[in-house]
Amino acid sequence: MKIKNLHDLFITELRDMYNAEKQLVKALPKMAKAAMRSELRDAIEKHLDETREQVSRLETVFGQVEQKISGKTCEAMKGLVTEGSEIVEETEESPARDAGIIAAAQKVEHYEIASYGCLVTWAKELGFTYAADLLNQTLEEEKAADATLNELALHGSNPEAAEGNGNPKQSNGKRSRTLATR
Repeated sequence: MKIKNLHDLFITELRDMYNAEKQLVKALPKMAKAAMRSELRDAIEKHLDETREQVSRLETVFGQVEQKISGKTCEAMKGLVTEGSEIVEETEESPARDAGIIAAAQKVEHYEIASYGCLVTWAKELGFTYAADLLNQTLEEEKAADATLNELALHGSNPEAAEGNGNPKQSNGKRSRTLATR
């Protein structure tokens, strides 16, 4: 389908995100299983439940805008999922694996935040008020998931991954002066 106007662009992006969410429903259980820390595993499993609801919400949006429910292969998500899988496969069971999983998951969240932000704006512009409300609910869930991942990284996985790995930290937890000024 050739995109001719904002409506066409909205539908194309809606289909892209439908496929993206379906890819995540398949990928998230593997990421949760690979997580070392229970807090990370729990956060991923919680977001898996939200993602399933987001798929359902997108199906409702398709109905609201009178479009057939269908996906368009989301190449960006395909790449992000592949990258996340590679991190799990290439990283030993360690806090570094959790740090890598969080990084991969945050890349996904940032992609989704950008995509849903556009969809909400376009839905409003096109007069799809109910669809905009549903899409905004998903946008807020994605922002919350990103914030959770950020907290897990800053207060768990990243510091744990840095310990004992030849990290140039002094015993007081501060980087040496020479490295900090480079």
